[in-house]
Amino acid sequence: MIKSNQYEKLLQPLDLGYTQLRSRVIMGSMHTGLEEHYEGLGKMAEFFAARARGGVGLIITGGYGTSPRAALGPGSALMVTEEDSRKHEIVTQRVHEEGGLIALQLLNAGRQAYHPDAIAPSAIKSPIYPFPPHPLSEQEVEDELEGFVNAAALAQSSGYDGVEVMGPEGYLINQFLSSRSNQREDSWGGSYENRMRFPVEIVSRIRKRVGEKFIIVYRLSMLDLVPGGSSWEETVMLAKAIESAGATIINTGIGWHEARIPTIATMVPRAAFSSVTGKLKKEVSIPVSASNRINTPEVAEQILADNEADLVSMARPMLADPEFVNKARSGQRANINICIGCNQACLDHTFMGKRSSCLVNPRACYETELVYTPTEKAKKVAVVGAGPAGLAFSVVAAQRGHNVTLFDASNEIGGQFNYAKQIPGKEEFQETINYFRAELEKYAVTVCLGESIDADRLINDSYDEVILATGIVPRDLDLEGADHQKVLSYLDVIRDKKPVGKRVAIIGAGGIGFDVAEFLAHGKTNTALDKKSFFEEWGIDVGFTARGGVEGIKADVEPFPREIYLLQRKSSKVGAGLGKTTGWIHRTTMVNKGVKMLNGLSYQKIDDAGLHITLGDEPRCLEVDNVIICAGQESLRSLQEPLETANIPVHLIGGADKALELDAKRAIDQGSRLAAELQKWMVTPRLTLKFVHNGVKKWLLINAYFSPCYAQL
Repeated sequence: MIKSNQYEKLLQPLDLGYTQLRSRVIMGSMHTGLEEHYEGLGKMAEFFAARARGGVGLIITGGYGTSPRAALGPGSALMVTEEDSRKHEIVTQRVHEEGGLIALQLLNAGRQAYHPDAIAPSAIKSPIYPFPPHPLSEQEVEDELEGFVNAAALAQSSGYDGVEVMGPEGYLINQFLSSRSNQREDSWGGSYENRMRFPVEIVSRIRKRVGEKFIIVYRLSMLDLVPGGSSWEETVMLAKAIESAGATIINTGIGWHEARIPTIATMVPRAAFSSVTGKLKKEVSIPVSASNRINTPEVAEQILADNEADLVSMARPMLADPEFVNKARSGQRANINICIGCNQACLDHTFMGKRSSCLVNPRACYETELVYTPTEKAKKVAVVGAGPAGLAFSVVAAQRGHNVTLFDASNEIGGQFNYAKQIPGKEEFQETINYFRAELEKYAVTVCLGESIDADRLINDSYDEVILATGIVPRDLDLEGADHQKVLSYLDVIRDKKPVGKRVAIIGAGGIGFDVAEFLAHGKTNTALDKKSFFEEWGIDVGFTARGGVEGIKADVEPFPREIYLLQRKSSKVGAGLGKTTGWIHRTTMVNKGVKMLNGLSYQKIDDAGLHITLGDEPRCLEVDNVIICAGQESLRSLQEPLETANIPVHLIGGADKALELDAKRAIDQGSRLAAELQKWMVTPRLTLKFVHNGVKKWLLINAYFSPCYAQL
């Protein structure tokens, strides 16, 4: 393991001849929603400026369509006109002011476009997108080629230092390369030499247009992870041709969107695919960059030390912490806010048409709106509860200068994260706990663990504000036999490690239900950390020689140790409420492990025989050893009333405010935003308003929070 602060290779500059990257870190491309926001380029400028200031070697933007038909969807961002180019000058200027370099990603969605004008090499519809594509004529192929070249030239004129040509993930370039989507019989189809003409021509023509002193990154699909994908020999052939055509850097792409294998979620091992980049590195002489699930400086340094890459591309880690590189350089590894690969605020938001952010860093993409300014007057603040909401509030409030004391009855910080981190595939949650622990120390938060705080103490200690982040408890089940000895709560299982039998019924198929099922169904190996087990479970060729990395490879799922039923009352698909981009992974995992998922049922009773249900019109008894309740939570608010009675200003955040499963995204965001606003408000705990309604005088006694100007009225 690399010792803290010794990231020699990661922090080395990379000389490209006419320019230099100041570190080996590329901020990988992400679509954030700022691309289409009406004030998006101004917000994007500050978003990227923060990462440039943080020491990133090269920033790559989200994908911009190279023609109207190339767009991801209606209204998606394009780079096709001079006006488009001029608007981007604010972005490039801000990045350059912070000493950074930035490239615009050029993207043609092809048949993966969400609009009726989708195009493709052949009239073959994507299995996951609804619109049948229009097959391109030879002239239209030329038009789309020139779209890439025009977009690159426009990017150069707006001040970008380079472009990235988006070649993987099943977009148009990938569609030309693969026989599964290219069945043309002209010079753009047939043999692989013909099919690869499209990307080679793109790079060659861009280089001719922009000259030598301009970065061209080609993102190459090194593993398609779909049957009919490229063979390894074809991948090498393309890489060499791309190098000859004038590319500066080859970046790694893994998997088509339609691939049914996880590539960036938290259950994917760190640096799972770096060895395929290392294999290609031996075949070309230009720098290559590894990508996918590289989230710590240790992992990145090891990839470089093992000669698997010349650069590392980290996208979501730069959402989590814009100062990632600077902190690694200055010996603050413990204070890096590590990406946990949850996808909840980044990719899930993108696929729901919302602005992206980050679960562990709600300032991501909100740099101009969520601002942590120093407080003008420090307040004495008590925070009760050291879960995600309480931790986020405490750190931000203390960072701004408030005097914060954090209480928790547990002997460790983290709250519900201490349960989540025990779920196989969610071990990364420990990184967030580690980060908050370091930040509490850095900003001198007084931490009182292992003691239950009561209202009298909070009142007597004269706090200016009390923040209740006391969280949630499992809701009792209203069912005959709910107190039977077979019945356990999810806390009994995960926290208290009570024994669980071989046959189990889980009531509630939300996120907690799936977590408990994963916890109980898991075998001996930990696929979140072990690449070999992960590849075996998902049917990936460990030698990367199979076509697409998967063709002919049979998944090898470890036998599960229990018979498990995962149950829900709703008739909708089990797990329909899980994350947009990770729900399918959890459902697939359950199916592979033999978990029986039942929906549209009602619960009758629990007795010695087991759990009695009605499925459709059929009464059944599930003969189980244990019934585990994962059916809702209730907020803990017992301190609220006595504090308010004593005129102490009280704020509820996280689960104490709303019991919405284990919603860490909302909890951290809410805690951070409340702490950011704390200086702006003066408190008048009790205020009597006198007014006249229909000729009758009335008085209203309220708890009120006013800005300083109104408080003086």
